[in-house]
Amino acid sequence: MQHEEVSTLRGKVESRARKAIRNHRSGHYLMLFTALFGACMIIGDGVITPSISALSASSGLQRSLSNIKYTSSTDAEQTISDDLKKYVPVPSACVITIGLFVLQYYGTHKIGFMFAPIVTIWLLFISGLGIYNVFHWDPKIFSAVSPAYMYRFVRKINKASWKSLNSILLCIAGSETMFTDLGHFSKRSIKITFACLIYPVLVLCYAGQAAFISKHWNDTENFNHLSESVPKHLRHVFILLSLLASAVGSQATITASFSIINQCLALRCFPRVKVIHTSDKRLGQVYIPDVNWLLMALSLSVTIGFHDITRIANAAGMAIVFGMIVTTCMMSLVIALYWEKSLLVSGCFLMFFGFVEAVYVSACMLSFHKGAWYLFVISAVSFTIMLAWHYGTMKKYEFDFQNKVSTEWLTDYSPGLGVSRVPGIGLIYTDMVTGIPAFFSHFITNLPAFHQVLIFVSFKPQPVPCVPPRERYLVGRVGTKDYRIYRCIVRYGYCDQIRDTDDFEEQIISSIGEFISLEESDCESLTSPEGRMMIVGKPLLDRNALIPIHDTTSVAGSTSIANNETLGSPLEDSTERKTPVRRKKVRFLMPEGSPRMRESVREELQELINARESGTAYFLGQSHLTVRDDSNFMKKFLIKAYVFLDKNCLEPPVALNIPHAALVEVGMVYII
Repeated sequence: MQHEEVSTLRGKVESRARKAIRNHRSGHYLMLFTALFGACMIIGDGVITPSISALSASSGLQRSLSNIKYTSSTDAEQTISDDLKKYVPVPSACVITIGLFVLQYYGTHKIGFMFAPIVTIWLLFISGLGIYNVFHWDPKIFSAVSPAYMYRFVRKINKASWKSLNSILLCIAGSETMFTDLGHFSKRSIKITFACLIYPVLVLCYAGQAAFISKHWNDTENFNHLSESVPKHLRHVFILLSLLASAVGSQATITASFSIINQCLALRCFPRVKVIHTSDKRLGQVYIPDVNWLLMALSLSVTIGFHDITRIANAAGMAIVFGMIVTTCMMSLVIALYWEKSLLVSGCFLMFFGFVEAVYVSACMLSFHKGAWYLFVISAVSFTIMLAWHYGTMKKYEFDFQNKVSTEWLTDYSPGLGVSRVPGIGLIYTDMVTGIPAFFSHFITNLPAFHQVLIFVSFKPQPVPCVPPRERYLVGRVGTKDYRIYRCIVRYGYCDQIRDTDDFEEQIISSIGEFISLEESDCESLTSPEGRMMIVGKPLLDRNALIPIHDTTSVAGSTSIANNETLGSPLEDSTERKTPVRRKKVRFLMPEGSPRMRESVREELQELINARESGTAYFLGQSHLTVRDDSNFMKKFLIKAYVFLDKNCLEPPVALNIPHAALVEVGMVYII
């Protein structure tokens, strides 16, 4: 009884939290802005981290070269040292950065396999170095873990020590991207690796540095205490490993940027870009070429423009702490809404971690004018692009949804409007799986005619590598049989390339023919608002399926329907032709022993064959968004930004090898 009361009370709390978010539209905007802001910080981190990692490693190379003893005068040594400091770090960092981004083409799996030995050797080296420094300089350094020292630090806080909190953030750099890479690695592997390997190694490394600093705290010239704490006979080994490890350290932020942008694409918050899935086993392992080269260009601009580790570090610390704040805010919502905990638990989580992160934010803001401003410039541009694309896409979808017409309008009312049917097949590509898209009704209203056979084609991605051909096509009717109007939903996985194949049109027509022959049989099907939809594409040996063939040879013991006319090219004069040109044939065969084909099915298949021989036209909607004159400035700005991005997207909305002669783009003005 008591358990039921607790469950009822929890249900009331849940309903209040969900109801508050559902009823207040401002809550939706707040969550959207918070998520986009966090995504922008991850992208900014993907720009800054490769720069600071490569520049830090190349600076170590410069110091190693400058320590070489020369036989010339002291002035010559100083000149060489100045030249090394001026000309070595930045070019070396640029070479490392370019090489790192070029490698992204090979995918996370191959890059991880390549970098795994480097990471292993680097972790063993710095952990061993940490143990050496602890025992060599100050074995009692582990007592500094005591919270008493933190209390003393806070009690004697001043502006200088407060600003030092900004540098502490660099100790946890990279941890903010671990769980962004969940699409690349499993949650369990990340937890085990961090808890059992990475965290102990970092503690030993930082303890060794602290022990070294405790004995050299007056040495202000050499700020890179890690490289200075390395024994001299191992300095060159350390420099080589640090150069290699700098590329590895940036890999997490780059793959995190790919992952976050891929998620934004799924939520319609990022312009269309080509996404290449580099693994057929894990959905999240992606490579985005356009984003990769853009990140590389921005990272190089940071390296060349700032060429100062301190300024770049200020921007990196800002990106880290803001990414942590967004994670804390979103996690509190997960606790309240998804885990179904009370608002008190969610609020306590938010207050505790939010307070700690707010302290670091205040420290980072003190260095805003010293490099951190660049992060906000990148984030502001990214945020504007993502917000404009999301706003324009949603407004366009709302317009399409509100202006789509029912199937009855096309099947029942169009004959009364004088709409005529012309020979051929019309393939209409649309994102909607029900109803008639607004651009096609606009086309019929202005040009009252459409093809003898109409097929509405929609593409729906599935979270699997490949969809088997037998489960790929979902076919149904729009209206009655007499109208010869069909709907085909093409389901594909993230590794399928069906839209890039030249025989895609033949596959669609084949699936329609199979649907016609199996429509009245007891096959696997799904229900939709427009009626029954069947899953077609079964192999011929398993089902009485109809398949297309491209020759005119008859098959013994089979029933066939074919168009046996031989037609030449309409652009070629028959008197000048020396050899006959045979057009592609479409023949549908029934296997031997199958039930006798009904006359109505035979007639419908014959009409499909005749329409195919008459030609195929592809209809694509081309939208032109415009804003009302009385709209506010923000709405005008977002719509104009969306129109600019839509026109300049490198990836087309429908990636198909459509012949230009058969393409019909229907333009339509959307007044938002």
